Amino acid sequence: MAKKDSKSKNALVFVSLGGIGEIGMNLYLYGYGRDGANTWLIVDMGVTFGGEYEPGIDIVLPDIRFLEEESRNIAGLVLTHAHEDHYGAIPDLWPLIGRVPIYATPFTAEMLRGKLGEMRIKDDDLPLEVLPLGARRQIGPFDVELISMSHSIPEPTALAIRTPLGTALHTGDWKLDKKPLTSAPTDENRLREIGREGLDALICDSTNAIREGVSPSEAEVAENLTKLIKKAPSCVAVTTFASNVARLGSVASAARATGRELVVVGRAMYRVIEAAQTTGYLDPEFRFHPETSFAQFSPNNVVALCTGSQGEPRAAMSRIAAGQHPHVSLKQGDWVIFSSRTIPGNEKSVGRVQNALSDQGIEILTDQDALVHVSGHPRRGELEQLYRWLKPSIAVPMHGEGRHLEAHAELAEDLGVKHVIRARNGSMVHLLPKPAGIVDDVPVGRLYRDGTILTSADDGQVRDRRKLAFAGIANVSLVLTTKGELVAEPEVALMGLPEEDNDGVPLEEIARDAAVGTVESIPRPRRKDPQLVSEAVRRGVRAALNQAWGKKPVCTVLTTVL
Repeated sequence: MAKKDSKSKNALVFVSLGGIGEIGMNLYLYGYGRDGANTWLIVDMGVTFGGEYEPGIDIVLPDIRFLEEESRNIAGLVLTHAHEDHYGAIPDLWPLIGRVPIYATPFTAEMLRGKLGEMRIKDDDLPLEVLPLGARRQIGPFDVELISMSHSIPEPTALAIRTPLGTALHTGDWKLDKKPLTSAPTDENRLREIGREGLDALICDSTNAIREGVSPSEAEVAENLTKLIKKAPSCVAVTTFASNVARLGSVASAARATGRELVVVGRAMYRVIEAAQTTGYLDPEFRFHPETSFAQFSPNNVVALCTGSQGEPRAAMSRIAAGQHPHVSLKQGDWVIFSSRTIPGNEKSVGRVQNALSDQGIEILTDQDALVHVSGHPRRGELEQLYRWLKPSIAVPMHGEGRHLEAHAELAEDLGVKHVIRARNGSMVHLLPKPAGIVDDVPVGRLYRDGTILTSADDGQVRDRRKLAFAGIANVSLVLTTKGELVAEPEVALMGLPEEDNDGVPLEEIARDAAVGTVESIPRPRRKDPQLVSEAVRRGVRAALNQAWGKKPVCTVLTTVL
């Protein structure tokens, strides 16, 4: 273990800008140095996805104003693996912090290059250093060792972060699986050695901390998929996370074993397959047909491997369920296997897709019906095992919603960990020298990728869209003479409102009458002020519509004085 620097005023701190109190948007910081003069190591830079609360927003990112202020003090960015919620924010956020060096394993690096290419970002001068599995690298004041873990993607790594004050271990996403099918199993021997060396702090995945036992193996899912597909009377479609390379390989193996052709449907699958083949994580016999070939095969001779397991509206499975996919269609008697678990927050989207399929007589199979999915995160039994190997004196639960974090914290306390820190995004956790605890907070928040523009969640356009979705919009146009007289009746356009009130009076007429009445109530000399007239009419029209309808629409007024 690194020599303790107990006499210095230096400290090791931990901060989360995203990923604690939520699932997704992971961005963690380790700082070493004196108060106010830290050198920072970034671990992961991920996204989450917009939901009903963020209309028009596909991608949500962590607010990195704190990092922008500290950009001169960043030693580097290390990626634990290539899931979107751990590396997907790099194209948007990395250029804002001074193009710091990025460290990643071969598969993760290949996925990053592919992502940058997909977004038409040149990576010619990308300061990307590819580290082999098990590598140990000095990054600024941090001695960082990559430790192989198991997860639902190739090359997941935990990070042993050593400083003169002691060692912290950041698990990333992990589970214990002796047959993960792609990467090697979790490196138990190395973890035990680190525990014997003496581990100070464990910052650990909490996603499945409320579930008892141990997660089944990916190999068991592969066996079950083959059995199910063999029984299927007609076409089978399997939808799963595109990044789950082991699952892609399992579906391909099941197709071969049952004499069916594999058709891959969805652009995200192609990028992952290419990266996995480049780095050797897919069987050389992995053969598939593009989605344009689907109609060439008889239904009982094909397996369609599709994106869209989370109900994403533009993904393949959503379009198939709606009958809108240009190349792939399903019919009564076909099977759809959801080889995934619904991420919290996606229940409605997934339900809509499954209901649309069921309405067509298509049979739905989920992990409630058969072992068609296993999580890539540790249950309580696996957490207990890791704590016994490492024996940390400090625990910081991360990567989970509030109930997951609290279950993890209670488990750590039951296992005898002396200092369990219940942190949230923005908490600055003093890890070393002990005692550990929350000592400060930093600004945190959310950014939206709105089309191609990056905006703050506080900017207001998404809030306006929520209002529009709830109560529509009323647009009024007025033209006044310089004497304050209406040139013509106001023009009114309503969107998202009923046509008539309960008495059959058109709402457009109600809005027009309110606009005229408001203008006439304003003294003529004051009608020369278009801003005053617009605001008065806006209030009057909105009040009249609220009285007639019971809701207040967004109202805009354009006043022109000739």
